[in-house]
Amino acid sequence: MSTDRYSSPLSERYASKEMQYIFSQDMKFRTWRRLWIALAEIEKELGLNITQEQIDELKAHQDDINYEVARAREKEVRHDVMSHVYAYGQQCPKAKGIIHLGATSCYVGDNTDIIVMTEALKLVRKKLVNVIAELANFADKYKDQPTLGFTHFQPAQPTTVGKRACLWLQDFTIDLEDLDYVLDNMKLLGSKGTTGTQASFLELFDGDLTKVDKLDPMLAEKMGYKGCMAVSGQTYSRKIDVKVVNVLSGICQSATKMAQDIRLLQHLKEVEEPFEKSQIGSSAMAYKRNPMRSERICSLSRYVIVDTLNPAITEVSQWFERTLDDSANKRLSIPEGFLATDGVLDLCLNVVDGLVVYPKVIEKHMLAELPFMATENIMMDAVKAGGDRQELHERIRELSMEAGKTVKVEGKDNNLLELIAADPAFHLSLEELQASMDPKKYVGCSAHQVEKFLKEVVTPILDANKDDLGVKAEINV
Repeated sequence: MSTDRYSSPLSERYASKEMQYIFSQDMKFRTWRRLWIALAEIEKELGLNITQEQIDELKAHQDDINYEVARAREKEVRHDVMSHVYAYGQQCPKAKGIIHLGATSCYVGDNTDIIVMTEALKLVRKKLVNVIAELANFADKYKDQPTLGFTHFQPAQPTTVGKRACLWLQDFTIDLEDLDYVLDNMKLLGSKGTTGTQASFLELFDGDLTKVDKLDPMLAEKMGYKGCMAVSGQTYSRKIDVKVVNVLSGICQSATKMAQDIRLLQHLKEVEEPFEKSQIGSSAMAYKRNPMRSERICSLSRYVIVDTLNPAITEVSQWFERTLDDSANKRLSIPEGFLATDGVLDLCLNVVDGLVVYPKVIEKHMLAELPFMATENIMMDAVKAGGDRQELHERIRELSMEAGKTVKVEGKDNNLLELIAADPAFHLSLEELQASMDPKKYVGCSAHQVEKFLKEVVTPILDANKDDLGVKAEINV
């Protein structure tokens, strides 16, 4: 690693090798050559004077790219596509004259961008499915574990640890739906020419529209796509980039929601993300166990969420058939959006896989608040014992205020049950009241909802994607 120049932390610290390869120079320029070969084959099949020997020569040098020749040429001509056409031609002297025939730079540039984004979406999808699988296991394991619910981060009606995990899980299943829609509708630019009119190809085929119409369908088939854009300027519509990065943003929004909750729960000491034996939480405070991975999820996700502005602004600023103010921005915003999302998903896999739950702490917090939440049930029991509902409601309100003062002002334990037991209006003993303090009585349908959600929504997803399961994330730092 070079230490005398800037290197992206997305490459050095966060993104996987698989995602980095997808956005590598090798992937890009090998795809260019695949596209040039496909175009030559199509033109030959449609009757142009191209020989099989020329195509075989192109295929023989598809992957051994002579980068040094291309770099030297680009310094002279300041054009990356023509530099690589020249370099390919140096390796393929017989095919030199038919490389890039009829095409413009966006034939390789934009079609490659679509191919690269498609492959990147597939890797994101694979990791997303595995996050869903890990969360499903966690939700099922803790579906019966009562825990305090929170609204406004104030104690509220109990839920279960597994039910709360289903809130995170559902967001990720929504992201998967969005991703699949975008992935299923990815189309190549095709062979459209300099302003999208296919004029160069009409000229090559001597005005034969039938042959021109066959170009894009044949290219899509050769490259493994359903089709090409119906119309375009020189480039594909930059709305495609908007849709793609919005999917990444959605995943990162879900990841942040989950990670924020985990950070809060770790503060409460109810849940803890993985903490390795030799990990240091603080340079000064040796006892600390900071939720650094969840914090990193939030940090990287924030970058991706903000990144959605890039393709949106690029889309609205494209003039007529083509401007070049998209190029530099796309080179940054698209790869980095994917690299960051890849890092986020690896962190999600790591955190959920090693998430630790502390039932005793959860129970302690629950029992400290449960008397307040059980007051409605207590009131009903007192009514059954002969009490007046309206009078009892007022007495519970007054006693709850008194117990709240004991907790907040005096710093003592919640004594509401003792206060109610001492009040003759309730006709209930302390033992009877304590017997009603089973947290499982107050979680409603939580466990059933978890089971139903996993069975009806999540399991079909996992069954349909069973060949992609089993991914384990490696965290660099």
